[in-house]
Amino acid sequence: MSKPVLIGLTGGTGSGKTTVAKTIIEELGHDNIVLIQQDSYYKDQSHLSFEDRIKTNYDHPFAFDTELLIEHLEDLMAGKSIDKPVYDFSHHTRTDEVVTINPCDVIVLEGILVLENEQLRDMLDIKIYVDTDNDVRFIRRLLRDTKERGRTMDSVVNQYLGVVRPMHQQFIEPTKKYADIIIPEGGYNKVAIDILVTKVKSILKELG
Repeated sequence: MSKPVLIGLTGGTGSGKTTVAKTIIEELGHDNIVLIQQDSYYKDQSHLSFEDRIKTNYDHPFAFDTELLIEHLEDLMAGKSIDKPVYDFSHHTRTDEVVTINPCDVIVLEGILVLENEQLRDMLDIKIYVDTDNDVRFIRRLLRDTKERGRTMDSVVNQYLGVVRPMHQQFIEPTKKYADIIIPEGGYNKVAIDILVTKVKSILKELG
């Protein structure tokens, strides 16, 4: 197998990154592409009490086990399988489970800080920033965290104002300058996604 195409997909919380990633996967086919979410690589916090876990700043680069993520990407690029960790957002730590990911032609890496780390950034063949208005992103996060992650509305609002918004301004928004492609309005921008898919197909054809 030739060297996989590694796509980095980033943007603020609720920007539509996952929708873009899933659309790309659907267009390219599930047999030769895999999605890896940076959220799976939050650091293990099983040694901390629940009270201490909820104090973690999950929008700061230090919250991620980037070293393990890079190691796993290098293994996939070298044609090796990996055991991707599984994170429990209700208990704020990793589970004992892993998901085996096998090598494939295209790897889509999606997460809020995919372009923040220089070593990780340099590994990427295509760098994408999904750019969506702040109010839309907040509403999407509020709905997601209350419905899917067992959070209360007050806790989501307080976290957004106290941590998420300032971290976005400090660490995420500045990485837009590293992007090869900026997609406004996320998964609803069909033209941008079509262009991206065409580009990936072209690269795969060249490698094939």
